[in-house]
Amino acid sequence: MDSEMLTDQCDLVELIEAEGWEVTDLELTAYESPWADEDDPEASVTITARKPYTDEEGDDGDDDSPFKIN
Repeated sequence: MDSEMLTDQCDLVELIEAEGWEVTDLELTAYESPWADEDDPEASVTITARKPYTDEEGDDGDDDSPFKIN
């Protein structure tokens, strides 16, 4: 795998974390495109991240919401 791809992956994670997200899973896939005539590899990055939000009153949302799974 190209070191430039790994550097780009780290840059993406840093940008996401700088916005207050916590990266929980990451997958980088490198491949040669079957649709392009060039031999240059391409990469696809899938990032899963989470970010807790508080409600407008400022509490953490631990109410009896019908949408909350206990």
